[in-house]
Amino acid sequence: MPFPPSPIRFGVDLTDRNADEPRPRGLVPSGPVAYPSHYYCAPVSPSSAPESTTDALVIIPTYNEADNIGRVLDLVLAQPTPISILVVDDNSTDGTADIVRTATEEHPDRVDLIERAGKLGLGTAYLRGFRYALARDYTFICEMDADLSHDPDDLPRLIETVESGTADLAVGSRYVGGVRVINWPLPRLVLSYAAGIYTRAITRLPVRDVTAGFKCFHRRVLEALPLDRVNSDGYAFQVEMHYRTWQAGFEIEEIPVIFTERTEGQSKMSKAIVREAAFKVWELRLRNLTGTL
Repeated sequence: MPFPPSPIRFGVDLTDRNADEPRPRGLVPSGPVAYPSHYYCAPVSPSSAPESTTDALVIIPTYNEADNIGRVLDLVLAQPTPISILVVDDNSTDGTADIVRTATEEHPDRVDLIERAGKLGLGTAYLRGFRYALARDYTFICEMDADLSHDPDDLPRLIETVESGTADLAVGSRYVGGVRVINWPLPRLVLSYAAGIYTRAITRLPVRDVTAGFKCFHRRVLEALPLDRVNSDGYAFQVEMHYRTWQAGFEIEEIPVIFTERTEGQSKMSKAIVREAAFKVWELRLRNLTGTL
């Protein structure tokens, strides 16, 4: 798929249902994989692991995304690569879960919904989704925002990069080959770009878009990482997952994508999220140096 030339303009605007009770799906076999000996992942017994009809799953956390989620689901379902969808909803008050629930009825083999009791955060939503995906034998496990800032048409490229074996984690990057951000205010773009420089300087993490939330993991990465030790949220969660993946010896490749600021709904960005990310990089670095990562 050809990619538009760089740079892309950016505007003056730098921007339950119990998961343990899944519906049946068709089996996707997976072969044995050797992992670093210092990591542990609890096995999933064949009797407890439900079946799946596709090999790829995209996890979409939501909180009050009724204006966007229906369109996102339609675009993912329309992809030439069959991709299943798991929406993890944090008790939205605008009917988001109702929209997704309708989609689960229309596409019972492709769309699923986990409804949580409150606003528990992005990090725990993805961790819940990771465990769901591993229990159901998905090989390619993706993250994507619900606000259309990530283009679902890029999902096949991320999956194909991992499927080809060139990377264990493919990151949809705003900052390789130029800046590919549309309609962010300049201060936010500067903050995001500077955050990458800051994080790389402290951690030596070889990723330009350190806070990217559009990506595809091979399941072996998530099986190997100590997910029970991941305790960050927001942008810090993305930094932590990139750092742990790299430190575990897995290959990361950044794929250029265009990020478009949302036009509907409200951003979940806050000062608390920025502060958490700023301090988290020091914690990760120190834990790695002391062998407690």
